[in-house]
Amino acid sequence: MATKLNLIVFSIVMLHLLMSVQMHPIHSKSPAPQPHPPQSQPHHNSSPNGTTEGSLQLQECGPRCGHRCSNTQYKKPCLFFCKKCCTKCLCVPPGTYGNKQVCPCYNNWKTKLGGPKCP
Repeated sequence: MATKLNLIVFSIVMLHLLMSVQMHPIHSKSPAPQPHPPQSQPHHNSSPNGTTEGSLQLQECGPRCGHRCSNTQYKKPCLFFCKKCCTKCLCVPPGTYGNKQVCPCYNNWKTKLGGPKCP
């Protein structure tokens, strides 16, 4: 019984590590372009792109997360956590990787171990 439990815990930890590596690869070519700061206080529908905190409506989370997770091998967990983060923050960063600084809530939500919660 304890062996099965250890195997399950080990599998969950490994999956989490694989997701972290997949969603945050190390690139040595050039730094990512820096986004422009929002020009006004974010509120519902204030940004046509839905990239500022609070600028999306709940029904927009699915399509935004579908695009955000389109390049990962781990679509199911990526979509799960992206939708969870979008529901809380009402924001999904642009692109399929990085750019989290445009949505502080999405960027600052961490796991118990200090890793990123949102893809």
